[in-house]
Amino acid sequence: MAFESLTDRLAGVFKKLRGHGKLTEADIKAAMREVRMALLEADVNYKVAKDFCAKVSERAMGQEVMESLTPAQQVVKIVNEELVALMGGEEAEKLIVKNKGQTIIMLCGLQGNGKTTHAAKLAKYFIKQGRRPMLVACDIYRPAAIDQLQVVGKQAGAPVFTLDGEKPPVIAKKALAHAKDYGNDIIILDTAGRLQIDEVLMQELVQIKEAVPVDETLLVVDAMAGQDAVNVAKTFNETVGVDGIILTKTDGDTRGGAALSVLAVTGKPIKFQGTGEKLDDLEVFHPSRMAGRILGMGDVLSLIERAQDAADEKAAEETAKRMMENKFDMNDMLAQFAQIRKMGGAGAMLSMMPGMSGIDASQIDEKAFDRIEAMIYSMTKEEREKPSIINPKRKRRIAAGSGTRVEDVNKLLKQFEMMQKMMKQFKKSPKGFARRLGGMMGSPNAFRGLK
Repeated sequence: MAFESLTDRLAGVFKKLRGHGKLTEADIKAAMREVRMALLEADVNYKVAKDFCAKVSERAMGQEVMESLTPAQQVVKIVNEELVALMGGEEAEKLIVKNKGQTIIMLCGLQGNGKTTHAAKLAKYFIKQGRRPMLVACDIYRPAAIDQLQVVGKQAGAPVFTLDGEKPPVIAKKALAHAKDYGNDIIILDTAGRLQIDEVLMQELVQIKEAVPVDETLLVVDAMAGQDAVNVAKTFNETVGVDGIILTKTDGDTRGGAALSVLAVTGKPIKFQGTGEKLDDLEVFHPSRMAGRILGMGDVLSLIERAQDAADEKAAEETAKRMMENKFDMNDMLAQFAQIRKMGGAGAMLSMMPGMSGIDASQIDEKAFDRIEAMIYSMTKEEREKPSIINPKRKRRIAAGSGTRVEDVNKLLKQFEMMQKMMKQFKKSPKGFARRLGGMMGSPNAFRGLK
């Protein structure tokens, strides 16, 4: 996850502060030096890092903190509040979308930053809200750009408007009339990018905005580009005029400084973040949630939203009922794994849980789920419904059929037995069940060891 190293560094700083009990001015100055270095290493803009630490220092040296019974916690609270302010405040910046008539959104940015894919992600985002988006192919230069937009548009369930032999401003204008005839209320313009900023690209974007009344100009920038992403955003904003940013690859192994710098440098908020390669992997950017993830506090609200999006309510109710009646079997276990996959996998879930953001993705063996599923699929119907009948001979057959070892089958059966015991514990003592469940969720090693 983005910010992983920054999260670890800040956790180290706060741990040292907690070890002091009462804080002195020297303690806070030393801590802020480390915070500033951590921010710079995360590729945060130098002036942004300097101003941020100055604000935190000023507040941390106030009477309220210095005389507090828990000064270290007060400093963490201040850092959290200043991070939220740095990225745009408590409330997420929303797109300007009209309730009546057409809303025109233009995506722009450098080539390779994911404009076309994120045009389709946006379309899917609006389809979920009951809107009728249409994608418009305004990139007439890059080979196969139109074909790519048609492919991802079809995957998203949105029509794609193309027009051969015309310039992008004309294409945009005619797309508007076409959308009106066919009842499309959201028009998403996928414009051409370049490998670097050039005058021709900028001028074409200006001409498109002159040809059609664009409501939102969204700049797509790659989080992995670090400080370069911020410089690109600054140039686009000064030349074309940008209303917001879509920050892509925020799930990657990146230093993440762009998210912390872009608003301060450009004055333009991040409105969306791309969190993966699938068309569903687009989230509204919430500064407060991102701050929580950076500080290792988790992002429970986003986790709940993902769960709600992925949830099959009828299946969930059935599973819950079976749990309460002690009828939970291997088929139910398969269903739970399917839900976890829909939510982005165990690694994505753990990164949003409080205290789990520092976990290295390599610690989560996602392939273990494939092996567990293979073992369950290698069982007979009777074995899935009643695993207690699986004897040594059956174990050898299951291992051979799934390409695993007998030890792996034993490990799976033991974990299943533990889950069944937890179900019984829940019926006897809901509070005791919650404590034990918390202990399991706090262990990223639950499925390690499967070969």
